[in-house]
Amino acid sequence: MKLYTYYRSSASYRVRIALNLKGLPWEAVPVDLRPGIEAQRSAGYLALNPQGLVPLLVDEAGAFTQSLAIIEYLDERHPDPPLLPRDAVGRARVRALALVIACEMAPLNNSGVLAYLKGTLALGEAAVHAWYARWIARGFGALEQEVQDTSDGRHMFAGTVTLADVCLVPQMYNARRYGCDLTPYPKLRSICDHLGALPQFARAAPQMQPDAPPA
Repeated sequence: MKLYTYYRSSASYRVRIALNLKGLPWEAVPVDLRPGIEAQRSAGYLALNPQGLVPLLVDEAGAFTQSLAIIEYLDERHPDPPLLPRDAVGRARVRALALVIACEMAPLNNSGVLAYLKGTLALGEAAVHAWYARWIARGFGALEQEVQDTSDGRHMFAGTVTLADVCLVPQMYNARRYGCDLTPYPKLRSICDHLGALPQFARAAPQMQPDAPPA
């Protein structure tokens, strides 16, 4: 199983966590997204994934794109441990938490989006960071309220790792990287502290990837 990935991509980070939680063997194939290189736009990569994005998972069944679709595919083929609750209500709750991050927040810190703001729209670094921080605050503010009723203090939903947790940790990493103020979200920070210490999450961290620059 091969995962086309970039060490700082939050979407790739999600899939790395899921693969580790499932205990599946996988090979990282780095795709350098940095401006001036943009390996995701190469003809060879576009032939594999016309979207020109990471992650891309390739196994004996084919090639799969979009992180949440990949994770649910893995969850269906390798159901233990499950990343979604067994009951319909629980699955809906967990998916909603995950989608706040994957659909409402993460796309706004996509490297292509930020490059467009800085390049095409000629916004300064401070303006871009302020723009980013606004959407981070809106999303995390809502999630902080949501988990008051669903979290045990170590997970976003109930007492086990779910798809929502797999999405939260990479998004918190990105928020810290851009210097966002996370003090208003003690519940989310507590959850991330617990999850980040788990070996499956720790091994998936950006600094642990083969394409990460030396410390």
